Amino acid sequence: MVYTFNIEKYELEFIKPAKTSRNTFKSRKVYFIHLKELDSGKSGLGEAAPLSLLSIDDVADYEQILDSKLEDFCSIGSLQDMDLGDYPSIRFGIETALLDLEADKDGRLYSTPFTLGESTIPVNGLVWMDNAETMYDQALKKIALGFSVIKFKVGALDFDDECRMLERIRKEFIASKITLRLDANGGFKPDEAAEQLKELKRFEIHSIEQPVKPKLWDDMARLCKESQIDIALDEELIGLDVYQEGLKLLKYIKPKYLILKPNLIGGLSIADRWISLAHKNETEWWATSALESNVGLNAISQWVSQYSNTLHQGLGTGALFTNNTNSKLHIQNGKMSFVV
Repeated sequence: MVYTFNIEKYELEFIKPAKTSRNTFKSRKVYFIHLKELDSGKSGLGEAAPLSLLSIDDVADYEQILDSKLEDFCSIGSLQDMDLGDYPSIRFGIETALLDLEADKDGRLYSTPFTLGESTIPVNGLVWMDNAETMYDQALKKIALGFSVIKFKVGALDFDDECRMLERIRKEFIASKITLRLDANGGFKPDEAAEQLKELKRFEIHSIEQPVKPKLWDDMARLCKESQIDIALDEELIGLDVYQEGLKLLKYIKPKYLILKPNLIGGLSIADRWISLAHKNETEWWATSALESNVGLNAISQWVSQYSNTLHQGLGTGALFTNNTNSKLHIQNGKMSFVV
């Protein structure tokens, strides 16, 4: 195959700042890859979008590297023959462009009940960090919109304030009606995390993502063993070679869940490998966007729909931006559908 390409730089603007324990996002820089196959004349659109302070390929000269890697791809003609271990978002971008190049007239990258309009994907409602009162109000709005699983970003506020906020929610909505997930983004200190998880248990929390920073395998393994709240690994997977260390990580830490962000961990093919290892180790998973535009979000959502996964996915981020791209994804009552 012979390909040509061009790169379109695009800046997504958040409706309001999105805060985590690491960063506050007001805008989001992404790169659209326009790939054309010369023999057939078909073209595809992909997205490469390293995330500030989190992606291993969040580097100053990213645009030049992206251009160079695409030149290499067009010369080689095969993604499998390229070494993109240090550039997960570039692999994701090329993968999504290739998928789009082969999509049908209705934009289906995969033919599944979801893309055929026969089923939906359950998604969680995301509550960003803010003051406790605003987070409480955000949660109520998500619940009113029909979300039955609410995910809170925690770890940056005063812990007692976060507990009081969760207590208010739980007093109004029992666990059988509303499921609460937490995401600490590594914000808990290793010597305090166990006690904090013990305190959070009383709010009937479904799970908590990455309570402590990545690479603290001993601390994470201990928490997974002792905590009464199920633990999910998120940032722990970023920059890790799934083929060399994936199985070792799962057997040593023994998490209940994996959070898969294809754009950050090396693309959809690498996420497939994590799922294969997870199934063999009785580990469950769900996918989460990494603040991509609707181009990347569409690819991840369609990819997820190949799997029989009943867990709520973290894919409700398309409405965060004032200037997002067009999309055939639609969310209503906490369920995502593909609308042709």
